[in-house]
Amino acid sequence: MLELFRHYFVKKKEAFPIHYIILGGIAALIPDLDILAYYILSSFGFSLTEVHRTFSHTLFIPALFVILGFSVYGFKSKKLGVRHLKLRNIFFVIAFGILTHLLLDATLAGSIMPFYPVSEYALGMNLISYLPEIIQPSFLPSLDALLLIIWLVSLEFRHNISRLL
Repeated sequence: MLELFRHYFVKKKEAFPIHYIILGGIAALIPDLDILAYYILSSFGFSLTEVHRTFSHTLFIPALFVILGFSVYGFKSKKLGVRHLKLRNIFFVIAFGILTHLLLDATLAGSIMPFYPVSEYALGMNLISYLPEIIQPSFLPSLDALLLIIWLVSLEFRHNISRLL
């Protein structure tokens, strides 16, 4: 989604380097770090449903990164590293990556509790449940692989990434 945003809405591509897109993709994995927490907490008797999609799948996490982004927005920030990334943009991209993960989870695979632990209200459409049962277990990995291939092909055609290899 960040690549589409960059391609269609950013006039100066150098103002939004491709490194932000990679960072957003990595940040989209953050909510599922609770699975690692489950492996630790399972030895204390916690089940996967008590750990997964609770704290890390709330709107509070992306909101925290948006607040961090706005808190450094007014400062004359130095560009970070050799790629000249701005700290405020890094925070916004991380928030966007996490929010994208939450939206996809709520739309495709079950539900999330957007305001946990304040509320246990669950939100989700679980569209995968409408597919034939034989397809359901392999649908998300197949979709991930397809989207990765489409993205890599588009990067090759737009940015000629094979020259970087």
